Amino acid sequence: MQTYQDKEDLKSEIRKTYDKYIAEFDEIPETLKDERCEDVDRTPAENLAYQVGWTTLLLQWERDERAGRQVHTPSERYAWNRLGDLYRWFTDTYAGLPLRELRERLDANVADILAMIDTMSEDEVFDPHRRKWADEATKTAIWPVWKFIHINTVAPFKTFRAKIRKWKKNVL
Repeated sequence: MQTYQDKEDLKSEIRKTYDKYIAEFDEIPETLKDERCEDVDRTPAENLAYQVGWTTLLLQWERDERAGRQVHTPSERYAWNRLGDLYRWFTDTYAGLPLRELRERLDANVADILAMIDTMSEDEVFDPHRRKWADEATKTAIWPVWKFIHINTVAPFKTFRAKIRKWKKNVL
């Protein structure tokens, strides 16, 4: 897994990978947002819905902890052994929205994640055991907050960008 020197390095990589990812949707017309492609597992709307879903959850984990509420990872409704159901919930909740609105929601979530990083110290981002939600999210691994941020931003922005590029090659 990629590592980071500090918070600014992490934020820079989020911005860079997000800008490339979201730009892939510039030429996709609304009329094709639900178009399936044999070689790609998600439509453009589902692709964005997945990203909106995970970034929303990440922000919710932090909000809940800061408010003193119990955090349920990955969500209150779904345990880790029901990720398929969670992904269907993302699709059912978000994929019906227009591409413009999905992009706006994801833009807002990414901006909020960058702001969230700013509110944390370097230690809170990079040292383990600084957030209960991060400690309780995995049974065996000890992950600092940055890893959760990375796997819900940078990593999927890269892999899902490749998927949407493949979709565009086959459909547009």
